[in-house]
Amino acid sequence: MAETTITRADFVAVPSTDWERSRAFYVDTLGLRPDEHAQAEFWAGEQCFGIWEPASFGMEFAPQRNAHIALHVEDVAVARAELEAKGVEFFGEVMDTGVCHMAFFRDPDGNDLMLHHRYAPRAEGRTDS
Repeated sequence: MAETTITRADFVAVPSTDWERSRAFYVDTLGLRPDEHAQAEFWAGEQCFGIWEPASFGMEFAPQRNAHIALHVEDVAVARAELEAKGVEFFGEVMDTGVCHMAFFRDPDGNDLMLHHRYAPRAEGRTDS
């Protein structure tokens, strides 16, 4: 039997109850790049995100919780202020872990997201961000 080697993540699935609303949030509000060939896909750098509606596959919708998609920005506080001006609500203050800054929010379907910026290398033996 041949050994399987995973080479990358092809896309991140984003569950939604309304893919058009989700696409507008990710593309228009967050500023991610729309896919040229698929209406329900968008890009953050080289990572593709695909919006899907579980109900259209006979499945129950449930938002992704406690598994934040970490979106890289150069300055978390500045990016947060820009998104707050567009109506995005954040939970708590900007968190500083000693190696990165993070700010937590949700998309319109309740999927957990974060703005993230690593400003220092991870300390030896440390397992957090």
